Amino acid sequence: MRIAVEDLTVTLAGRTVVAGVHLVAEEGEIAGLVGPNGSGKSSLLRTVYRHLRPSAGRVLLAGRELAGLTPAQSARHIAALPQERGGDFELTVREVVAMGRTPYKRAFAADDAEDRRVVAEALARVGMAEASARRFAQLSGGERQRVLLARALAQQPDVLVLDEPTNHLDVRHQVELLALLREQRRTTLIALHDLNAAASVCDRLHVLHRGTLVASGKPRDVLTPDLLAEVFGVRAAVVEHPLTGDPLIAFDHRTPGPGTAAAVPGPEVEQEPQQVS
Repeated sequence: MRIAVEDLTVTLAGRTVVAGVHLVAEEGEIAGLVGPNGSGKSSLLRTVYRHLRPSAGRVLLAGRELAGLTPAQSARHIAALPQERGGDFELTVREVVAMGRTPYKRAFAADDAEDRRVVAEALARVGMAEASARRFAQLSGGERQRVLLARALAQQPDVLVLDEPTNHLDVRHQVELLALLREQRRTTLIALHDLNAAASVCDRLHVLHRGTLVASGKPRDVLTPDLLAEVFGVRAAVVEHPLTGDPLIAFDHRTPGPGTAAAVPGPEVEQEPQQVS
């Protein structure tokens, strides 16, 4: 399904964190959001999975305004892997992933054969099938990340919304996750800090800076030395990856960059949003 953000503005505690953003993820496209910390990536994604209500603008799913759908209808179409992971569930891995089947079930209904099949398949896709009986609270950060991705896949959504999904993953599992996303060819909105990962996995990139959209296009067209200097405040050369042919950003770690980017140290943290049902 095609998802479109139109003239989106988000205001938190009187401060505009997203200002008049337009962007589109076409059906089957992986659209990446990149930008310095505090640029509004997470706030924009939260409006798409309806954890945050925009102050202006709208989100359209296949041409239909998302705000007009019920929460259950939204959940059948859109699954999210947010940065905020919640508490330590006192559930097994399988039970956590089975929560992804909730939009298709009546209250308190038991899992049926189809639910069990979908959950098993989702766990296998993320390499966690053998851990299905373990307690979620006992897992490492990377293992939890993969289980929560399996829960999103178990929703069988048309659209995936992923906020820094490679956090906590080692190199092997980062590569496997990005390969899985490409294999899925499901409409995906993904925020990534790793620009080389974004250049590898995304069909189109949208660059946010201080809450505004400053560039959109194919990674090769967007990730230029000038943009990296202006938005991220770094010196870099963009070359061709010797194995994949994707753009590869080589950062200059010896010479300070221009220092023009208004990046905030540490994780992208925004004030607690207003939740919506």
